[in-house]
Amino acid sequence: MIEICCGSYEDALAADRGGAARIELNSALALGGLTPSAGCVKLVKEHTGLKVVSMVRPRGAGFCYTEAETEQIFADARELLEAGSDGLAFGFLTEDHRVDREKTGRMVELIHSYGKEAVFHRAYDCVDDPYGAMEMLIDLGVDRVLTSGLREKAVEGAGLLKELQEKYGSQIQILAGSGVNAGNAKALMEQTGLCQVHSSCKDWRRDVTTSGEYVNYRFAPAPHEDDYDVVSEELVRKLVEETR
Repeated sequence: MIEICCGSYEDALAADRGGAARIELNSALALGGLTPSAGCVKLVKEHTGLKVVSMVRPRGAGFCYTEAETEQIFADARELLEAGSDGLAFGFLTEDHRVDREKTGRMVELIHSYGKEAVFHRAYDCVDDPYGAMEMLIDLGVDRVLTSGLREKAVEGAGLLKELQEKYGSQIQILAGSGVNAGNAKALMEQTGLCQVHSSCKDWRRDVTTSGEYVNYRFAPAPHEDDYDVVSEELVRKLVEETR
């Protein structure tokens, strides 16, 4: 299974044309991925056959949320489920880098009440105890975990990914992500025993209105200062072909 990380409806169309079967749908990928609009979810479901896992994340930075942020997360989650999402990606941590059991349990219960998939995202890569965290997620009924094996890139965390798959793979789905591409996905899957990978298949597109004479809205590193990131249909197709 290939999952493509998308930041827009247009990204989802590219992923679909490239042969992906499932996407993680976000907004603001430059912040690590935030909650997409319900309208975006509806468009993707109406115009593609993709399975859509929608991100539920109200801001950048970490995953220890205030009461108001938590209220927003659950309100957004209900809207995204009503809009047709096939699952939600979420993550709650405590200040001591543990899975927040109470909030995670509530979210799993909500998602499962709609008959959809509960996916704990890469907040998992910030926990202190990956084994205890995984066991808690299994106990709470989480369906899948997106992880790089607690390293910056999944290829660097391959050892832990393999261990997690061997130890817990019969109880929860392990999805490897971060730095995965057509050049390394098959080897990573063979090395770890995983059958799912998550990739951005990122390319860049220029918007000449990013900069004015005195003002700019740049966010990308050089040499892409006036660009924004998009999913490449060609890179998706290559990834799908390489992992068949």
